[in-house]
Amino acid sequence: MEKRKFGKTDLEFSVLGFGGAEIGWDNKTQQTVADLLNSALDAGLNVIDTAAAYKTSEELIGNAVGKRRQEFYLLTKCGALDAFTREDWSKKGILETIENSLRNLKTDYLDVAQLHSCSAEVLNRGEAIEGLLRAQEKGYTRYIGYSGDNEAARAAIETEVFDSLQTSVSIADQSPIDGNIRFAKEKGLGIIAKRPIANAVWRHKELPPDSYHHEYWKRIQQLKYDFLNKSLEEATATALRFTLSIDGIDTLIVGTTKPDRWQENARYVAEGNLSSEEFEAIRDRWREVGGEDWVGMT
Repeated sequence: MEKRKFGKTDLEFSVLGFGGAEIGWDNKTQQTVADLLNSALDAGLNVIDTAAAYKTSEELIGNAVGKRRQEFYLLTKCGALDAFTREDWSKKGILETIENSLRNLKTDYLDVAQLHSCSAEVLNRGEAIEGLLRAQEKGYTRYIGYSGDNEAARAAIETEVFDSLQTSVSIADQSPIDGNIRFAKEKGLGIIAKRPIANAVWRHKELPPDSYHHEYWKRIQQLKYDFLNKSLEEATATALRFTLSIDGIDTLIVGTTKPDRWQENARYVAEGNLSSEEFEAIRDRWREVGGEDWVGMT
Protein backbone atom coordinates (compact mmCIF):
# COMPACT_ATOMS: atom_id res chain seq x y z
CA MET A 1 0.00 0.00 0.00
CA GLU A 2 1.22 3.49 -0.83
CA LYS A 3 2.79 5.38 2.08
CA ARG A 4 3.17 9.13 2.51
CA LYS A 5 5.53 11.10 4.74
CA PHE A 6 3.52 12.48 7.64
CA GLY A 7 4.21 16.21 7.74
CA LYS A 8 7.56 17.08 9.29
CA THR A 9 7.66 13.92 11.39
CA ASP A 10 9.74 10.84 10.69
CA LEU A 11 6.57 8.75 10.24
CA GLU A 12 5.40 7.27 6.93
CA PHE A 13 1.69 6.57 6.99
CA SER A 14 -0.20 4.18 4.75
CA VAL A 15 -2.74 6.19 2.77
CA LEU A 16 -5.52 4.15 4.36
CA GLY A 17 -5.80 4.02 8.13
CA PHE A 18 -8.18 2.27 10.49
CA GLY A 19 -10.63 4.36 12.51
CA GLY A 20 -11.62 2.80 15.81
CA ALA A 21 -14.91 4.57 16.55
CA GLU A 22 -17.32 2.03 15.07
CA ILE A 23 -15.92 -1.03 16.82
CA GLY A 24 -16.42 0.70 20.16
CA TRP A 25 -19.83 2.19 19.51
CA ASP A 26 -21.17 -1.02 17.97
CA ASN A 27 -19.86 -3.23 20.80
CA LYS A 28 -18.10 -5.62 18.43
CA THR A 29 -16.69 -8.85 19.80
CA GLN A 30 -13.00 -9.26 20.47
CA GLN A 31 -12.74 -11.95 17.78
CA THR A 32 -14.33 -9.70 15.14
CA VAL A 33 -11.89 -6.90 15.93
CA ALA A 34 -8.92 -9.29 15.94
CA ASP A 35 -9.90 -10.62 12.49
CA LEU A 36 -10.49 -7.10 11.19
CA LEU A 37 -7.23 -5.56 12.40
CA ASN A 38 -4.95 -8.48 11.70
CA SER A 39 -6.20 -8.72 8.12
CA ALA A 40 -5.66 -4.98 7.71
CA LEU A 41 -2.10 -5.13 9.02
CA ASP A 42 -1.37 -8.17 6.83
CA ALA A 43 -2.50 -6.16 3.79
CA GLY A 44 -0.19 -3.21 4.51
CA LEU A 45 -2.19 -0.76 6.63
CA ASN A 46 0.05 0.79 9.27
CA VAL A 47 -2.14 3.45 10.96
CA ILE A 48 -4.68 2.80 13.73
CA ASP A 49 -6.58 5.76 15.18
CA THR A 50 -8.89 5.64 18.18
CA ALA A 51 -9.96 7.74 21.18
CA ALA A 52 -10.60 7.50 24.89
CA ALA A 53 -14.21 8.53 24.18
CA TYR A 54 -14.93 5.58 21.87
CA LYS A 55 -16.27 3.29 24.60
CA THR A 56 -14.35 -0.04 24.47
CA SER A 57 -12.38 0.73 21.30
CA GLU A 58 -8.97 1.12 22.95
CA GLU A 59 -9.26 -2.13 24.90
CA LEU A 60 -10.42 -4.04 21.82
CA ILE A 61 -7.49 -2.73 19.78
CA GLY A 62 -4.96 -3.45 22.50
CA ASN A 63 -6.16 -7.02 22.93
CA ALA A 64 -6.31 -7.60 19.17
CA VAL A 65 -2.94 -6.32 17.98
CA GLY A 66 -0.94 -5.29 21.05
CA LYS A 67 1.56 -8.04 20.25
CA ARG A 68 2.10 -6.54 16.77
CA ARG A 69 2.78 -3.04 18.10
CA GLN A 70 5.97 -2.54 16.08
CA GLU A 71 4.05 -3.02 12.81
CA PHE A 72 1.84 0.06 13.00
CA TYR A 73 1.55 3.66 14.13
CA LEU A 74 -0.88 4.14 17.00
CA LEU A 75 -2.92 7.31 17.52
CA THR A 76 -5.50 8.14 20.15
CA LYS A 77 -7.35 11.21 21.44
CA CYS A 78 -7.90 12.69 24.87
CA GLY A 79 -9.98 15.36 26.59
CA ALA A 80 -13.38 13.97 25.59
CA LEU A 81 -14.31 11.03 27.80
CA ASP A 82 -16.96 8.42 28.63
CA ALA A 83 -18.66 8.32 25.22
CA PHE A 84 -18.53 12.14 25.00
CA THR A 85 -20.56 12.57 28.20
CA ARG A 86 -17.64 14.19 30.05
CA GLU A 87 -14.61 16.36 29.30
CA ASP A 88 -11.37 17.03 31.14
CA TRP A 89 -8.98 19.52 29.54
CA SER A 90 -6.84 20.03 32.64
CA LYS A 91 -3.14 19.20 32.51
CA LYS A 92 -3.66 16.48 35.11
CA GLY A 93 -6.70 15.13 33.27
CA ILE A 94 -4.89 14.94 29.92
CA LEU A 95 -1.97 13.08 31.48
CA GLU A 96 -4.19 10.63 33.36
CA THR A 97 -6.28 9.95 30.26
CA ILE A 98 -3.19 9.20 28.18
CA GLU A 99 -1.81 6.93 30.90
CA ASN A 100 -5.10 5.01 30.91
CA SER A 101 -5.07 4.82 27.11
CA LEU A 102 -1.58 3.29 27.19
CA ARG A 103 -2.83 0.60 29.56
CA ASN A 104 -5.90 -0.09 27.43
CA LEU A 105 -3.88 -0.22 24.21
CA LYS A 106 -1.20 -2.42 25.78
CA THR A 107 1.68 -0.19 24.73
CA ASP A 108 4.38 1.96 26.31
CA TYR A 109 3.96 4.85 23.91
CA LEU A 110 1.73 6.48 21.30
CA ASP A 111 2.91 7.77 17.98
CA VAL A 112 0.47 10.70 18.12
CA ALA A 113 -1.65 11.88 21.06
CA GLN A 114 -4.40 14.27 19.96
CA LEU A 115 -6.74 16.70 21.68
CA HIS A 116 -10.27 15.59 20.79
CA SER A 117 -12.17 18.53 19.28
CA CYS A 118 -11.75 21.03 22.08
CA SER A 119 -12.74 24.65 21.49
CA ALA A 120 -10.47 27.55 20.65
CA GLU A 121 -11.14 28.84 24.14
CA VAL A 122 -9.77 25.64 25.68
CA LEU A 123 -6.73 25.82 23.43
CA ASN A 124 -6.07 29.42 24.38
CA ARG A 125 -6.21 28.61 28.11
CA GLY A 126 -3.16 26.46 27.42
CA GLU A 127 -3.58 23.77 30.06
CA ALA A 128 -4.62 21.03 27.63
CA ILE A 129 -1.62 21.76 25.44
CA GLU A 130 0.62 21.73 28.53
CA GLY A 131 -0.74 18.28 29.31
CA LEU A 132 0.15 16.99 25.85
CA LEU A 133 3.63 18.51 26.00
CA ARG A 134 4.21 16.94 29.41
CA ALA A 135 3.08 13.58 28.04
CA GLN A 136 5.60 13.99 25.25
CA GLU A 137 8.36 14.85 27.75
CA LYS A 138 7.53 11.70 29.73
CA GLY A 139 7.79 9.55 26.60
CA TYR A 140 4.10 8.72 26.49
CA THR A 141 3.83 10.01 22.91
CA ARG A 142 6.24 10.80 20.11
CA TYR A 143 4.14 13.57 18.56
CA ILE A 144 1.12 15.67 19.48
CA GLY A 145 -1.88 16.59 17.35
CA TYR A 146 -5.26 18.25 17.23
CA SER A 147 -8.45 16.60 15.96
CA GLY A 148 -11.24 19.00 15.03
CA ASP A 149 -12.69 21.44 12.56
CA ASN A 150 -13.50 25.02 11.61
CA GLU A 151 -12.40 27.92 13.84
CA ALA A 152 -11.01 25.64 16.55
CA ALA A 153 -8.83 23.80 14.04
CA ARG A 154 -7.58 27.14 12.74
CA ALA A 155 -6.70 28.19 16.28
CA ALA A 156 -4.84 24.91 16.80
CA ILE A 157 -2.75 25.42 13.68
CA GLU A 158 -1.97 28.99 14.72
CA THR A 159 -0.46 27.82 18.03
CA GLU A 160 2.38 26.23 16.02
CA VAL A 161 2.84 23.55 18.69
CA PHE A 162 1.04 20.65 17.01
CA ASP A 163 2.59 18.12 14.66
CA SER A 164 -0.68 17.05 13.05
CA LEU A 165 -4.26 17.95 12.22
CA GLN A 166 -7.12 15.48 11.89
CA THR A 167 -10.15 17.05 10.25
CA SER A 168 -13.35 16.12 8.41
CA VAL A 169 -13.12 16.37 4.62
CA SER A 170 -14.95 14.59 1.82
CA ILE A 171 -17.18 15.13 -1.21
CA ALA A 172 -19.79 16.47 1.25
CA ASP A 173 -17.40 18.45 3.43
CA GLN A 174 -15.05 20.50 1.26
CA SER A 175 -14.76 23.77 3.21
CA PRO A 176 -11.38 22.81 4.77
CA ILE A 177 -9.66 22.21 1.42
CA ASP A 178 -8.74 25.81 0.67
CA GLY A 179 -8.75 26.78 4.34
CA ASN A 180 -7.42 24.72 7.24
CA ILE A 181 -5.89 21.95 5.14
CA ARG A 182 -3.90 24.38 3.01
CA PHE A 183 -2.89 26.33 6.14
CA ALA A 184 -1.83 23.15 7.97
CA LYS A 185 0.24 22.01 5.01
CA GLU A 186 1.99 25.39 4.86
CA LYS A 187 2.89 24.94 8.54
CA GLY A 188 4.25 21.45 7.88
CA LEU A 189 1.62 19.51 9.82
CA GLY A 190 0.76 15.92 9.00
CA ILE A 191 -2.88 15.86 7.87
CA ILE A 192 -5.38 13.09 8.58
CA ALA A 193 -8.76 12.99 6.81
CA LYS A 194 -11.61 11.78 9.01
CA ARG A 195 -15.02 10.87 7.53
CA PRO A 196 -13.33 10.66 4.10
CA ILE A 197 -16.35 9.02 2.44
CA ALA A 198 -18.96 11.16 4.26
CA ASN A 199 -20.30 8.05 5.99
CA ALA A 200 -21.35 6.79 2.52
CA VAL A 201 -24.74 8.43 3.07
CA TRP A 202 -25.71 7.85 -0.58
CA ARG A 203 -26.50 4.28 0.48
CA HIS A 204 -29.77 5.61 1.87
CA LYS A 205 -32.70 6.49 -0.39
CA GLU A 206 -34.39 8.29 2.49
CA LEU A 207 -33.13 10.26 5.48
CA PRO A 208 -31.20 7.75 7.62
CA PRO A 209 -32.51 7.08 11.13
CA ASP A 210 -29.24 8.05 12.81
CA SER A 211 -29.07 11.85 13.14
CA TYR A 212 -25.26 11.60 12.93
CA HIS A 213 -25.70 11.13 9.15
CA HIS A 214 -28.38 13.74 8.50
CA GLU A 215 -26.29 16.77 7.52
CA TYR A 216 -24.19 14.90 4.96
CA TRP A 217 -27.26 13.15 3.56
CA LYS A 218 -29.02 16.50 3.03
CA ARG A 219 -25.97 17.97 1.34
CA ILE A 220 -25.66 15.01 -1.01
CA GLN A 221 -29.32 15.40 -2.03
CA GLN A 222 -28.48 18.90 -3.25
CA LEU A 223 -25.07 18.16 -4.74
CA LYS A 224 -26.39 15.30 -6.90
CA TYR A 225 -22.98 14.29 -8.21
CA ASP A 226 -23.25 12.36 -11.48
CA PHE A 227 -20.94 9.61 -10.26
CA LEU A 228 -23.36 8.73 -7.46
CA ASN A 229 -25.67 7.27 -10.14
CA LYS A 230 -23.18 4.46 -10.61
CA SER A 231 -23.08 1.30 -8.50
CA LEU A 232 -22.53 1.69 -4.77
CA GLU A 233 -19.03 0.27 -5.14
CA GLU A 234 -18.05 2.66 -7.95
CA ALA A 235 -19.54 5.66 -6.16
CA THR A 236 -17.73 4.83 -2.93
CA ALA A 237 -14.46 4.32 -4.78
CA THR A 238 -14.74 7.74 -6.44
CA ALA A 239 -15.62 9.43 -3.15
CA LEU A 240 -12.68 7.84 -1.34
CA ARG A 241 -10.25 8.64 -4.14
CA PHE A 242 -11.46 12.25 -4.19
CA THR A 243 -10.33 12.70 -0.60
CA LEU A 244 -7.10 10.85 -1.36
CA SER A 245 -6.45 13.40 -4.14
CA ILE A 246 -6.63 16.49 -1.93
CA ASP A 247 -3.26 18.21 -1.73
CA GLY A 248 -1.78 17.79 1.74
CA ILE A 249 -3.74 14.72 2.87
CA ASP A 250 -1.45 12.00 4.24
CA THR A 251 -3.91 9.32 5.31
CA LEU A 252 -7.63 8.55 5.24
CA ILE A 253 -9.10 7.18 8.47
CA VAL A 254 -11.97 4.83 7.66
CA GLY A 255 -14.00 3.02 10.29
CA THR A 256 -15.58 -0.33 9.58
CA THR A 257 -16.68 -3.42 11.43
CA LYS A 258 -16.48 -5.76 8.42
CA PRO A 259 -13.16 -7.28 7.28
CA ASP A 260 -14.35 -7.50 3.66
CA ARG A 261 -15.12 -3.76 3.70
CA TRP A 262 -11.52 -3.08 4.63
CA GLN A 263 -10.33 -5.11 1.65
CA GLU A 264 -12.70 -3.19 -0.65
CA ASN A 265 -11.39 0.16 0.56
CA ALA A 266 -7.82 -1.01 0.07
CA ARG A 267 -8.60 -1.85 -3.55
CA TYR A 268 -10.16 1.58 -4.07
CA VAL A 269 -7.15 3.53 -2.82
CA ALA A 270 -4.84 1.28 -4.84
CA GLU A 271 -6.35 2.94 -7.93
CA GLY A 272 -4.67 6.17 -6.82
CA ASN A 273 -5.76 9.78 -7.17
CA LEU A 274 -8.61 10.83 -9.41
CA SER A 275 -7.71 12.49 -12.68
CA SER A 276 -7.52 16.28 -12.46
CA GLU A 277 -10.70 16.47 -14.58
CA GLU A 278 -12.67 14.20 -12.22
CA PHE A 279 -11.37 15.99 -9.15
CA GLU A 280 -12.16 19.48 -10.44
CA ALA A 281 -15.66 18.44 -11.55
CA ILE A 282 -16.46 17.51 -7.95
CA ARG A 283 -14.89 20.73 -6.66
CA ASP A 284 -16.82 22.81 -9.20
CA ARG A 285 -20.11 21.22 -8.19
CA TRP A 286 -19.41 22.02 -4.53
CA ARG A 287 -18.63 25.65 -5.39
CA GLU A 288 -21.84 25.86 -7.40
CA VAL A 289 -24.19 24.32 -4.85
CA GLY A 290 -22.53 24.42 -1.43
CA GLY A 291 -24.06 26.84 1.05
CA GLU A 292 -22.05 29.25 3.16
CA ASP A 293 -23.31 27.41 6.24
CA TRP A 294 -21.87 24.10 5.02
CA VAL A 295 -19.07 24.12 7.55
CA GLY A 296 -16.90 21.19 8.54
CA MET A 297 -18.67 18.52 10.58
CA THR A 298 -17.03 17.79 13.92
